[in-house]
Amino acid sequence: MTNSARFDRGHTDDLMSFLAASPSPYHAVANAAARLDAAGFRQVAETDAWDGGHGGRYVLRGGALIAWYVPEGAGPATPFRILGAHTDSPNLRVKPLPDTGAHGWRQVAVEVYGGALLNTWLDRDLGLSGRVTLRDGSHRLVTVDRALLRVPQLAIHLDRSVNTDGLKLDKQRHMTPIWGLGEVAEGDLIAFVEQEAELPAGEIRGWDLMVHSIEPPAYLGRDRELLAGPRMDNLLSVHAGTAALIAAAGSGELTTIPVLAAFDHEENGSQSDTGADGPLLGSVLERSVFARGGAYEDRARAFAGTLCLSSDTGHAVHPNYGERHEPGHHPVPNGGPILKVNVNQRYATDGDGRAIFAAACERAGVPWQSFVSNNAMPCGTTIGPITAARHGITTVDVGVAILSMHSARELCGAEDPYLLANALTAFLEG
Repeated sequence: MTNSARFDRGHTDDLMSFLAASPSPYHAVANAAARLDAAGFRQVAETDAWDGGHGGRYVLRGGALIAWYVPEGAGPATPFRILGAHTDSPNLRVKPLPDTGAHGWRQVAVEVYGGALLNTWLDRDLGLSGRVTLRDGSHRLVTVDRALLRVPQLAIHLDRSVNTDGLKLDKQRHMTPIWGLGEVAEGDLIAFVEQEAELPAGEIRGWDLMVHSIEPPAYLGRDRELLAGPRMDNLLSVHAGTAALIAAAGSGELTTIPVLAAFDHEENGSQSDTGADGPLLGSVLERSVFARGGAYEDRARAFAGTLCLSSDTGHAVHPNYGERHEPGHHPVPNGGPILKVNVNQRYATDGDGRAIFAAACERAGVPWQSFVSNNAMPCGTTIGPITAARHGITTVDVGVAILSMHSARELCGAEDPYLLANALTAFLEG
């Protein structure tokens, strides 16, 4: 790669640790917050009054995190530079009445979350993770990171046409994991979770639990030039954005306020109090303006000068399905981050956005690629158009090219997370 940032495998090693330690959105924001704490940021509560001094702050709400750094000399109308990402990934989530079973098998009732690639959850050793709500209203993170559950596929002897006619899965009948033998007992799963979390019986009153693959991330390929792992859509961007914000906060030459907005619920439309289509980001940005003595006019001026990079994964060209891609746009692993374009506004990028992203990559010495969908194929979307429309902020959609998107285990180039982080840092530094 000509004039590119030298690849640091240490960044990708750290991403692998982050992925393994973040089996749910709640774990992801807790781990990002711990990194921010170590860098001198401090958590502020939404119910408290905020001061307007300089320094790093962050807000946690459920599976979402908004973090920002106010440099010395920032005024009420100082614009923001925002990195947008999301913490959730398609998976299987535990239902309100989880204890079920049939024919002597004990099972856990689950609901399909987001656009999961269902077959990738079959015959895979699964753990259990998420957040539980206790009697006093407090929360506890839960991680059972061992082979606890499994969704067994039907043997080929009982489905002889599966390899010719394709696998057909019913979300209700075929995706229920097993976790033991015996009679179904109401309350069994939550009692087990209480034991695993070392909580008294009856302490858990609510839960947001989900299954995850326990197979750790790993380098792949003869030269270890690829990375396989879970939840890269979109914890790869959350990790890169956290690193970029910390780096920008330490640069000492900021003329804008860098922000990391890591939302939940992108995979099912972003319409929640922690999603990009909710009020969280706008509320945090406005309160930051007002805490620095600003009024509505300052807020309007700050937003008018604000830029956002919405960072999410995109499609690398698939070697076995090349016809599904746009012929002139074939992003490849380790080719650098991708600029995502769709004229129907499934992505928010326009010509100005292209120039903004190109400038950041040039400053970072990072190569970049363009992505657009095949005209005959429907295009996915991101938080980018939502952010642009809801807040009137110039937004650019970017990301890293991957294979097996929405699989329980995805694949990217081992260099691309580092290259993305460098580009995001350059963008925040302005």
